[in-house]
Amino acid sequence: MAEGVLAIAEQMDGVFKNAAFEAVSEGKRIAQSLGISLTALVMGNNIEKTAEKLAEYGADHIVVVDDPLLQDFLVDQYTDAAAQVVKEKQPEIIITGATSIGKDLCARLSARLGAAMATDCVELHIKKDQCKVTRPIYGGKVLADLVLEGFPKILAIRPNAMGAALNPSEAVVEKFEAQLQEGNSKFLDKTMETGKTELTEADVVVSGGRGMGGNDYTIIEELASVLEGAVGASRSAVDEGWRPHSDQVGQTGKTVSPNLYIACGISGAIQHLAGMSSSKVIVAINKDPDAPIFSHADYGIVGDLFEIVPAITREIKKAKG
Repeated sequence: MAEGVLAIAEQMDGVFKNAAFEAVSEGKRIAQSLGISLTALVMGNNIEKTAEKLAEYGADHIVVVDDPLLQDFLVDQYTDAAAQVVKEKQPEIIITGATSIGKDLCARLSARLGAAMATDCVELHIKKDQCKVTRPIYGGKVLADLVLEGFPKILAIRPNAMGAALNPSEAVVEKFEAQLQEGNSKFLDKTMETGKTELTEADVVVSGGRGMGGNDYTIIEELASVLEGAVGASRSAVDEGWRPHSDQVGQTGKTVSPNLYIACGISGAIQHLAGMSSSKVIVAINKDPDAPIFSHADYGIVGDLFEIVPAITREIKKAKG
């Protein structure tokens, strides 16, 4: 009989993503409500000491799959490793972050195990006799409640949708020897952007759209800096070449759920709303009073963003002293 919660904690180069802590925290909440245990799974190379940090977020057990073939993310090897752990541990629920890596892994794992899966979950309602989740559909226009059946159930939670909470425990660390082999895909190279807050994990996102009129995002970057946030962009701005695709927020870009989202010069096309509609507070700045973004904003400012954004930045700096 399947029992227990397994939280897959994503790490890169020995550093956990915030989504990993959120997955473990939410896994702990579920495990406590059901009276079952929480196991955290960490996969990588030379990450045994790193894995111990998950005890701070409530993991009862920590399983480490440490193998040179897991140095960088290759979905075949990661799926093999995760599937072997699931077969041994027999969890009732598998939970992870709905990052690009998390969703890729969940899809493969679901197919491998024949398991029900839901991604981009913004709410989880787990009882002993029912697993119900809430997730956006139709580009974020509708929030749907889904009931998952069978064992295990795989849930990928949207980053920043639920938060991470410290809940220290005396976790037992177990090293799991997975049987892995090289697959058909090879890892070639990666380029890391340094000095930038990861867009999907930022508490504050300041985005600029077509209203920026060009690639000078200085005022957006300054506001994001004083708020200790990240810079985003609409698809139109990215298509114009003003910002890299890694900054794009929307249906064909990244999905963000910050505590504060500031949309500057963004009209509010449905494709953009799909990527940020779950933000806690939305502020829109646009000179067009009929821009669709205002109907989705908690606060709206009609005016010239090149006057309003610097004014907001100055006032925040004054408030911070």
